[in-house]
Amino acid sequence: MLRYIAVLWGITGIGMLLGSAIYRLGAIGWNTFDYTLQWHHWLAMVACILFMGFAEGYRGFQQAWSPRVAARILFLSENITPFRLFLAPLFCMGFFSIARKRMIITYSLTLGIIAMILLVHQLEQPWRGIVDLGVVTGLIWGLASLVLFTLRAFFGKNFAYSPEMP
Repeated sequence: MLRYIAVLWGITGIGMLLGSAIYRLGAIGWNTFDYTLQWHHWLAMVACILFMGFAEGYRGFQQAWSPRVAARILFLSENITPFRLFLAPLFCMGFFSIARKRMIITYSLTLGIIAMILLVHQLEQPWRGIVDLGVVTGLIWGLASLVLFTLRAFFGKNFAYSPEMP
């Protein structure tokens, strides 16, 4: 029973985190269309959506983060401790009980993302919305890839991704 609770809490917690960001940033992004956009705004929007879809969605999430998180969800289901169960989303995202190098990368990337959020927050519309639409594209891709990799980890064959445990 704890196995199912851990898996459900891990994937749901991460899904809520990403879903909340998609919802909040999506609303700001949609506000972009309340402005009269010039050709350079449209060009920037297309470029940002394509870039973030590729860089964040495909390269960041699909090729690196989602398979590792799915592997950690699978690992958690087989190696439950009270601490891991309580903090399942953080465990699955790699904030603790992970190889030292990966932990350093995870915390550095998190700090970098926070810095970027603070910088983008200073932009005025429509530029902030343009960037946020690109970020939402990457986040939706990331959430979808996480769900697919998690399903593959539990129900597929040949899931050979490492949870990068220490």
